[in-house]
Amino acid sequence: MARTLRDANLGTREARARLKVRPKPFWRLLEPGLHLGYRRLAGRPGTWCVRRYTGAQTYTIERIKDVIADDFSDADGQTVLSFAQAQKVALASKPKAGPCTVADALRDYLASIEHKASHYDSVRRVEAYILPQLGGIKLAELTTARLSKWLRDVASSPPRKRTPKGEPQKFLAPDNSAEGRRRRQASTNRMYTILRSALNMAWREGRVASDAEWRKVRAFSKVTAARVRFLTIEECRRLVNASDAAFRPLVEAALCSGARYSELTRLVVSDFNSAVGTLHIRTSKSGKGRHIVLNDEGIILFKRLCAGRGSDDLLFRMAGGAPWSRSSQSTPMAAACKHARIKPCGFHTLRHSWASLSVMAGMPLAVVAKNLGHASTLMVEAHYAHLQPDYISETIRRHAPSFGFTSDRKVATLPR
Repeated sequence: MARTLRDANLGTREARARLKVRPKPFWRLLEPGLHLGYRRLAGRPGTWCVRRYTGAQTYTIERIKDVIADDFSDADGQTVLSFAQAQKVALASKPKAGPCTVADALRDYLASIEHKASHYDSVRRVEAYILPQLGGIKLAELTTARLSKWLRDVASSPPRKRTPKGEPQKFLAPDNSAEGRRRRQASTNRMYTILRSALNMAWREGRVASDAEWRKVRAFSKVTAARVRFLTIEECRRLVNASDAAFRPLVEAALCSGARYSELTRLVVSDFNSAVGTLHIRTSKSGKGRHIVLNDEGIILFKRLCAGRGSDDLLFRMAGGAPWSRSSQSTPMAAACKHARIKPCGFHTLRHSWASLSVMAGMPLAVVAKNLGHASTLMVEAHYAHLQPDYISETIRRHAPSFGFTSDRKVATLPR
């Protein structure tokens, strides 16, 4: 039985008599998403009502029918309710948990983000790591202990290896180093974010009575260390020169814009505005559009790519004329890295390189964040802030005393 809550304004008839008469109810939170309201009326008993959160920043309000508050008559638990009795009625009116399973909640959530660029990656993570272990569990039976065990199991499992369809899943050798465990735990946290979003959506829609079980789950902490690899200017030049003819424009565009691979492959000629030197990204990872500002070198590049082409033509195509697909950049990227004698890296490293080199050159983090499409500077600060020119370091190196020490002095270690 839920604990009866107290309230200084609504708990007694004397306290309620001191409230203003108004059509808007006075609310008391009973639990997340559920409020009990009291409407003060002039010359007659007040009424009780219930407010529920339905998602998307909206609420539904319903009056508790055929009852009044015990403002003038003693409560009888039937037609006249005290504050405590009204709480019980409100809690009992919550949607009862139905047969909704974790799989049902995930299906509906993934459908709601289908327009976002993150949809494909979310589907892969759900199918690989969440559905096999949790998909058949009813939301009403999901417990904190079960979710915590799932977090530990996923974090300790070996990384999956790309496997042809129809064959048993293959796995990479587990990396048991401290960095390997950190990466695995950080990846598990991202999967849990997807799961928790689906569970919260199901709760807001009334498909489960409470969200208390997953609110108590604690994801892995201190595992989002910012270790972003980027290429130097010299490495970028070598990579461009080592790329094949069809792949090279894509690499150049990524280095000049910082755009994601998926954003570049959807660009058409009309998305480049030569008058102001910008690229229009119609749909980004968050589902929103943005404009990328190019420097002079980027403007020249995109003018060359657009020259003599129709406004609806794709800017980038593969050697045979086909559009670049979701993973078709992997093979030419690996070949370019090998020929350029660069440690293998993914195409996304080019985005990190644009951001890192821009910050090192003195570009403000807010400007970097806007061009990359981040809603705030938090992500940029986490990954690139350490690359900013440091006033303190520069000042110390310029003004600290120098003693003329040389490195060619022969110094022998004295025996102890």
